[in-house]
This record gives sequence, C-alpha cells and structure tokens, in this order.
Amino acid sequence: MTMMLNAHKNVPMMFRAQVDGRCQLQRLKDRRDIDGPQDSERWTDEWIEEVYPESPEFGEGVEIKTYELSWRFVTNGGQDDGMIRPVIGARGWPFYPGSSMKGVFRRACSTAEAIRYCGDAKDLKPGCLRFHGGYPVDDTWQNNLLDIIHPQQDRQVKTEGKTSAFAQISLYKPTLKFGISSSDLDVDWDEVWGIWERAMASGLGCRVSSGYGQVKAHRGDELYSVRLKGEGQAAKLIDGETGEFRPNIFRAALRGQALRIFGGLTDGKTAERLVDELFGGIGRDGSRVGLLAMAFEDSRLKMDRFAPSSRYAQPTYAVEGQLRWLLVDASLGAQKRKALTELVQKLMQFSMLLGGFGKSWRRADHRLFFPEYYKQGDKPLIGCHWQWQWEEARELMGHNPVTKGLEEVGPFLDEVRRVAQVWMQLQGARPARRASWREAWHPEKVQVWGRVAAEAEDSEAVGWLHGPYQRADRVIRRAELSIKETSVTGQLGQIGRLWHRMYPWLRIVKDSEDPRQPKVRNTRQFFELVTVFPDGSVEMNNFLEFLSHKPGGFVRVVWGDG
Repeated sequence: MTMMLNAHKNVPMMFRAQVDGRCQLQRLKDRRDIDGPQDSERWTDEWIEEVYPESPEFGEGVEIKTYELSWRFVTNGGQDDGMIRPVIGARGWPFYPGSSMKGVFRRACSTAEAIRYCGDAKDLKPGCLRFHGGYPVDDTWQNNLLDIIHPQQDRQVKTEGKTSAFAQISLYKPTLKFGISSSDLDVDWDEVWGIWERAMASGLGCRVSSGYGQVKAHRGDELYSVRLKGEGQAAKLIDGETGEFRPNIFRAALRGQALRIFGGLTDGKTAERLVDELFGGIGRDGSRVGLLAMAFEDSRLKMDRFAPSSRYAQPTYAVEGQLRWLLVDASLGAQKRKALTELVQKLMQFSMLLGGFGKSWRRADHRLFFPEYYKQGDKPLIGCHWQWQWEEARELMGHNPVTKGLEEVGPFLDEVRRVAQVWMQLQGARPARRASWREAWHPEKVQVWGRVAAEAEDSEAVGWLHGPYQRADRVIRRAELSIKETSVTGQLGQIGRLWHRMYPWLRIVKDSEDPRQPKVRNTRQFFELVTVFPDGSVEMNNFLEFLSHKPGGFVRVVWGDG
C-alpha cells in the first residue's frame, strides 16, 4: 500500500506536470532550502541515463557536413511550460529540426535560389532539397548541459529592481552534423553548402540574440575585428561552483551600451527598436533577427579559482582571443554598411574605455588596482580588467581611442553620439526627448571624471568604494563623508550609479629609424575614469561637490553641451 501511495515519486521528471511539488525545471531554489539536487538536475540525469550511446545516422543519399559551435546551442522543444530545453530526436539525442534548418536556409537565399531549393508556396511547387536537421557527432554534448539565464538589461540600464535566475538546458560547444538531400541529381552541392554557411552566420536555434548558436571559425561578412585580453569573475553553473567563460558577455555589453547611447538621443521605445534591429530580440511584433552576429575565438583560456574562503570562493578566467562582428543581412546598402561598421567600432571603444565585459564590469579589478583590499580580511572578488592586443602599432591605432592624453576623452564621447545619430537617421529614427532611464547617456544624466594614475596602485577612486573619501577633521569642522553602501556605489540587491575604470595608457610614437612605422610604447600609467549618474541624493551631491575640488587631480571631462 505504501508503494502505491508513493508511486508518483518514481515517475521520471520528463513526464511530470510543471507544477510546484511535482517538477519545476526553470525555477532555481536556494541550495540551503532543498535536500538533494534541483529538479532540472534530476531531469537531465534521468534523460542522459536513457540515451543511446551512438549518434543517429542519416540515410543513404544524404549529404553531410559538420560544424563546431563556439559556445552554447539550444533549440526550444516547447514541451515544458517556461523551460527552454532541446528538441529530442531519435535515440534520445538532442536534435536540430529540419524545418528550422530550412527556414534559416531560405532566409539566406536569393529569390531564385529560394524557389529552386525550398519551393514556392504560391504555386504549390516543392523545392529540390530536403533538410534532415542536425545531431551532435558524439556524446560530449552531455557535458555541462545545465545553463543559467539571468536577464539583466532592464535592471542594468533602465530602472531599479531585482531579477531572478532561471535554468535552461543547452549544449556546450557541440560539433553538429547536418544532413541535406536532393531530388535533383545535378544540384551544385558547393553552392548549397555555401548558402547554408551564410545562413549560419545569423546563429542557429533560439536565443541567438543573446549569443547562442554561433558557429566557430566561420568567417562570414566581417564588419569589425579586434583582439582582446581580459580577466575577471567567471559565470557559475547550476552547481554553484563550476565556472564558465561565456563569450556572449561581449554581445551583452554592446547591447547595453547601445541602449544607453540611443536612450540619450531619443525616446525609450525608439531606442529599444534600434537596439533590437542591431542585435535581435523578442517584442510585441514577434522575434527579430538582428543585423549583427558575433564570433569570439579564444587563443588562450585559463580557468582558475579565487578562494580566500569557502564563503567568497569564485571561479575566474583569464582569456585572450579575437572578437569579430559579422553582418547578417547581405542586402544592406553600402551607406548603411559603412555607418554600421563605424557604430560597432565606437561601441567597442566605448565599452573598453569606460567599463569592461562580464560580471562586475562596472569596477576595475581589485586584484590589480587595490590589492590591500584583500589584506583586510575575507573579501569578495570585485571587478574585471580588459586590454587591447595588437601585432603592429597601426592595428592598435584603429582601436584605441585615447593615446595622447585625457583631453581626447571628451571629443571621443561626442564622436560616439554623432555616429549613433547617423545610424538613427539612416534607420528613419528621429531625435527626441531622451529616455527617462537611470543610465541614459545624455549630458543631463551622466558625468565623466578623469585623472592620470602613475601606476596600477596609484588609483584614487578605488578606495572611495570601501571607505570614506573625506576624513573627519574636528579642527576645521569637516565631517566624514562616504559613498560606501549608498545609492552611488550600490549594495546587495542594488546596482550603483558609479563606474570605475583603469584604462591603460598606450602611447603611439614614431620610430626614429623609420618615421612611417609608428610603435607602441607601453607605460605604467592609466587613465582613471569615474562615470557617475547623479540621482539627486545627499550622498551623490556631496560626492560631486568633493570631485569639483579636483582630488588627486580629477577633472570633469567636457563633452556634449558641457
């Protein structure tokens, strides 16, 4: 009788209703509140246990090609309410449906190619190709399946508030084999696979606007390419310990910065439309494929662990590689292509100059610029640090916006806004009253302050984040002032209104032997930049008044109407 009463507990998670107490795949519970694995962990383990060991094979007459993806890939099976998990095909293997493959292929075709290969619905004429979908080539797809989604855009840019993390199931760097067959024996397979490779540039599967489904080593129609190196906090997987470097941090950063910049030039609705046109998204009118695809190929990746204690243990990364931005829409005219290339370049430079990429991008890496912070006891890891890479000085000159001095920062910020305005006009968007968002990039909403630091440990502002920036003095009746744990710096559950960046000063100098070949001279100096979004609070007003007295040589960067 007891076994009958508890029989429901033996039902596999895959066949349970998505209700509390039965199976909640998307919801992540605090580890302290559960005894055992998360529901999504049980679901995944039960699935893998029953999967056949060998990959399904395509039938005779099917042309096959394999492609490696640069990061995660997911196709939404749509069978579990609120949970994104793969379509499951033959033998229990994750599957990219042939119907999805055909849709992506058709978008990359010319009108004549689409009719020949995919058919014409008006004339009820079938195409000559059959799309058989794609499977992973081996069982390595079973590694690191559980992924965490943590939507941040609204909280990072627009308003105060909290967000929740959700689980999804995606394949980590899989190699997929795709199959296509044809009823036409004379089909040009080089042309067919060429179209398919163009199609893949926009990404495969779902969540492509968030950087998923990007094919590795696919050249595509390149707009802008740059080499970078960086270090910082790695994202944690669902076990709370395993770290992962997520290349979509670049896409997320540029999307957020584009939203800030357009939000300072026009109304919020228009700014969001412009960003969705660039990066894709899901809105009231359905999903949209953006103009930009991204590929990051790491040449060096070291995963490590920062562990002053079990309380603050955090996975870390140190990475070097090439970041490429690709154009998805081949029909984009020459004028728009030129404007889009300039916009992508300025967004990259803006992100590098004032912030960074990934977790804690608003802060300089405390390990490099405030090492005494960790000598004070058990402290969490804070910040990240990114730099340009180059082989020749001319390469760096095309990326680095500030080489001569702090006086170049203001004109660069104006240039970013000008380039964004050009793109707006080409897209039919009119200037309007800025968005009311917290971080809309407008002279009335944001201030940038800067100084030159002699070396890494010469940072002035990093100490202000953790202690008083003005000490009390009874003789002159001066009060102690601090921005620690206020709306300026933020605190647990609250994003602050201050960015702090230590940007390496790389000088471009002439070669005495060959003046036509400039050289890069590394210096120990940094441009220390503090970006603040005033909120009218007492703490903010006191801090801005303090900055106006040029502590440590800080001066306000002049840009916009200033």
